[in-house]
Amino acid sequence: MRPGFELAGKKILVVGLARTGVAVSLFSAGYGAVVTAMDEKPESALGDAPDRLRNAGVELVLARPAPEIFLAQDLIVLSPGVPANLPPLEKARAKGIPVWSEIELAWRFLRGKLVAITGSNGKTTATSLVAHILKTAGIPTLVGGNIGTPLLALVERSTDSTVTVAEVSSFQLETIDSFRPEIGVLLNLTPDHLDRHTTFEEYAAAKLRMFENQLERDAAILNADDPEVTRRMPSRPHVYWFSRQKRVAAGAFLQGDQIIFRHDGEETPVARRDEIPLRGDHNLENVLAACAASYLAGAAPAAIVAGVKTFQGVEHRLEFVAEISGVRYYNDSKATNVDAAVKALEAFPGQLLVILGGKDKGSPYTPLRDLLASRARRAILIGAAAEKIAADVEGSVPIDRAGTLDRAVEIAASHARPGDTVLLAPACSSFDQFENYEQRGRIFKQLVAALESRIAGAAAPQGKA
Repeated sequence: MRPGFELAGKKILVVGLARTGVAVSLFSAGYGAVVTAMDEKPESALGDAPDRLRNAGVELVLARPAPEIFLAQDLIVLSPGVPANLPPLEKARAKGIPVWSEIELAWRFLRGKLVAITGSNGKTTATSLVAHILKTAGIPTLVGGNIGTPLLALVERSTDSTVTVAEVSSFQLETIDSFRPEIGVLLNLTPDHLDRHTTFEEYAAAKLRMFENQLERDAAILNADDPEVTRRMPSRPHVYWFSRQKRVAAGAFLQGDQIIFRHDGEETPVARRDEIPLRGDHNLENVLAACAASYLAGAAPAAIVAGVKTFQGVEHRLEFVAEISGVRYYNDSKATNVDAAVKALEAFPGQLLVILGGKDKGSPYTPLRDLLASRARRAILIGAAAEKIAADVEGSVPIDRAGTLDRAVEIAASHARPGDTVLLAPACSSFDQFENYEQRGRIFKQLVAALESRIAGAAAPQGKA
């Protein structure tokens, strides 16, 4: 039994009014809580949220509040973008006021089984694939979390027979209390968000909180090929592994071209490598993890095969956009850190023109040097991190400083030859020039579509005057 939480009559402070904060406010108010929602943005920047919240009886604080407001609460719930170590929050904790993320509150109300997936890269692809496989298997499935739909928005649809598949981030995990998925997946660990988590150890510790409340009957699915994961193996849950390099004692692994799931000494074929439609070795790892999670969540091997074969990937993750005059354009706007950009470059044999840049996240870009030298013809830089990237990769590949994405697409098109690939793999967050990586990816696709239209128009035969 989950511990639940009595909201009626409780004073709840919700900090941050993006999608998650709005969901927490409306949910808590609906259960009878006295809700105060705060954000430093002006009301004009919050869309229709203020009206919806006021209609639900939520009090809004849209300016920097007096610190005392934090100390007058029974519970504080943070949106993922709000740092957990703000001084008013530390004072609230010292007074014994719990400070939670939305996933902690949601978990206490969700019914059914929870599969939670985290990692530095691949979370959205793996989460979407597990949900797709389970739906293919006919299992009632909900999907949410950091992938776009707050978990609280799924509570009313959950039942004892549903499986909820949730993408969870380090920002969400750092403020859990009792959160406990029956199946937890850790895909990989590479430096990320060092602008928020001051060290890699702090970042990794946040990720590993996924497993701290699990019981022996729960499952932890871990990447056996990632040394940063293997040396942090949790001790309490039943550990399953996934590996594309070796046979594992329990879990999913690649044997020749066959994905095998091994459990209690028995080996079950679940899919073949040539049935995977996704590019890149990193996506093979995502598929292995998804096969293990889906099997443990109740999917039969035939459904796993069917789900893998019919999964077409996720928008903004190595997404094919168009082929124009023999040049292929790919959108990997979700490559928001250096390791993700490395994996994107590794998915192509060469002849790349790579668009890099955005808001720096504190990691060096030197790991891109060798791949750029061996697989890219040019690097085209945008955004606030352009000069840092240029300094870290200088000499590996010709560099163009485009500044903006529209200019980058123009430069790429002017240099590209038939057989080349133009790849948006920024290695940075998007927040210097865009609302989020989704907007960056959509604008890239719009720019490519406009380029395609211009080229098609120029090639069309002209009628006589």
